[in-house]
Amino acid sequence: REMLDGLDDFWRARALADIEKLPPDRRERILPYYARWAEAARELSATDAVRGLGQSFAMARAAARLFRKFDVLLSPTSPVPSFPAEAASPVDDPDTPFEHIGFTLVWNMSGQPAISVNCGFTRSGLPIGLQIVGRHFDDAGVIRLARFYETARGPQPPWPRPPASA
Repeated sequence: REMLDGLDDFWRARALADIEKLPPDRRERILPYYARWAEAARELSATDAVRGLGQSFAMARAAARLFRKFDVLLSPTSPVPSFPAEAASPVDDPDTPFEHIGFTLVWNMSGQPAISVNCGFTRSGLPIGLQIVGRHFDDAGVIRLARFYETARGPQPPWPRPPASA
C-alpha cells in the first residue's frame, strides 16, 4: 500500500506539472477524472513527490528480492475482467487510481519482463489474462514460457465475437 500511495503522489505531481504547461483550451478538454486526480497534487510538497518517486525504486528492490527465490511469477493480468465504458477506471475513483493495475504496475516500475496471454473466458465471454513475469533481462525466457503455455492450453475460440445478425 505504501508503494502504491507513494507512486500515486509522484504521478499526480507529474501530471499536474504537465497540465499546467497546457494552454487553457487544451486543459478544458482533459477528462474530469484525470484533472481531479492531478489537482490533488497541489496538497503535496516537493518532498512528498520525490518520496513517491522513490517508491518505484522500492518496488524494484522488492522485485529483485522475489526473483532471488523464483524464476517466474504467474498472476492474473487484471483483478477485474471489465468495467463500464463510461468509467475512467474500474473503481472510477481518482482517490484510488492504481487498484486496477496492481498486478502489472510493479513490473513496469521494476523493469521486469512480463507478458499477458489469454488463459480463458469468463462466463459472460470476456477474456481472462494470465501474466507471466520473469527475471531481469530474461525476455526470451518469458516469451518461451508464454509460447509453451499457449501451445499446452490449445486453441482459443475467436474473440471478440462478431455481433449476432439482426
